[in-house]
Amino acid sequence: MITLLLIFLSTLLLAIPSVILYKWWWIPFRIQRELQSQGIKGPSYKFIHGNTKEIIQMKKQRSKTPMDLSHDVFPRLQPHLYSWSKIYEPQMIKEILSNKEGEFLKRKVEVYMKKLLGDGIVVAEGERWSKLRRLANHAFHGECLKDMVPAMISSARSMVDRWRNYEGKEIEVSEQFRLLTSEVISRTAFGSSYLEGISIFETLTKLYALISRNAYKIRFYGSIKIIQTEDDTEADRIEKQLRVSILEILKKREIEASKGQVNDFGNDFLGSLLKVHHDMDPKNRVSVDEIIDECKTFYFAGQETTYGLLSWSILLLGIHTEWQEEARKEVIQLFGQENPNPEGIARLKTVTMIIYETLRLYSPVTTITRRIERKTKLGKYQLPANVNLLIPPQALHRNPHTWGQDAHLFKPERFSGGLAKSTNGNSVAFLPFGSGPRMCVGMNFAFNEAKIALSMILQRYKFTISPNYIHSPNLVLTMQPQHGVKILLHPL
Repeated sequence: MITLLLIFLSTLLLAIPSVILYKWWWIPFRIQRELQSQGIKGPSYKFIHGNTKEIIQMKKQRSKTPMDLSHDVFPRLQPHLYSWSKIYEPQMIKEILSNKEGEFLKRKVEVYMKKLLGDGIVVAEGERWSKLRRLANHAFHGECLKDMVPAMISSARSMVDRWRNYEGKEIEVSEQFRLLTSEVISRTAFGSSYLEGISIFETLTKLYALISRNAYKIRFYGSIKIIQTEDDTEADRIEKQLRVSILEILKKREIEASKGQVNDFGNDFLGSLLKVHHDMDPKNRVSVDEIIDECKTFYFAGQETTYGLLSWSILLLGIHTEWQEEARKEVIQLFGQENPNPEGIARLKTVTMIIYETLRLYSPVTTITRRIERKTKLGKYQLPANVNLLIPPQALHRNPHTWGQDAHLFKPERFSGGLAKSTNGNSVAFLPFGSGPRMCVGMNFAFNEAKIALSMILQRYKFTISPNYIHSPNLVLTMQPQHGVKILLHPL
């Protein structure tokens, strides 16, 4: 018996180095050789950590100091891609494929992101993704989306009413928009239970703080249960707290439905999830865990992206006051001093141009990842299986061949002829919400919320950028103003 155990342990000890060498040396080396044979070059892969350490160091160095009031933020946010694209020929396909982060060393942010998003639609694949996507499509289109407008108006009105206390003074608007988007998400996702929804937002904010604090830390893959830091323990506690909070809301809604207090679980996002959860067909049914993950994803995607969009829009309009005046004229012409309405929202041309240009210059998502499952031909290139394509919208949005030599400037008139004409028919040149089947399902939700909030601000206030504003775009989960956006607020 002892002899057999020794043989087993000896075999295991011999096998482990072989597995490590195969996965973390041979596979990356083989892929790199295959790409290099086609002329696709990039920085050399380093054993175990790939290029992770180099990427983190470059980002950390760039983020130490504020930048000039320039919209050329790509070199600051993704200095590794910017630098490598200059060194290894400026063809985007080469830039996309050349870098590879280590498989064995992972950023701690990735560990916490898993707790933040769970296994929802963002990371789901196959039939499970299709099922969740169909559900999300129903929740964010047509009449369902139209029904969300009153909640957006009510929340925006409360915000601009609070701004009366800052008339003639400086106000930091980013935090205001964070609260606004949180309330909108809470109202549209949880309806009458939105106060409980806000408590979920407050819990998520604690997790955001952990992610920000650990943005430049790395750890050994798989070691989370072996070596627990204080932040790891706190992240586990927050994840459990999130689960309990969402479960309480679910149970409360089910009780209300059983007593007839709500019709068919309600018409909000939570209600649509519960309807499918109780579907008679097991193939259509979603589990409680899937509902929890979808609620977390809805909060993250809906709150983070729109909060950033509004912050950067106000910054740009505070600098370019001539466009602020043009937008105000349009808003007053369509709505007067009344609340926005769905018909008028759809007719906002100037405001839409400003939003498009804001998303081009300050796209909240700076990397879109697509995994190649099998060997694929892309143009003249043969791409091996199990390669991640990293598509940087910031680079595409500043490509002078598409946008001209003034690509770094704020010029909303680029979009005066519509989105297709602005990109010369190249749909993948503009990717603030992704592209293809996985394009962000909440795009129209974000557009409506942004148009309503901007319209109601423009109806009441003029504003300029404060001399105390510090321009420091920062990337943790999405692109955010590190020190907020400070403006000088003046009533009309």
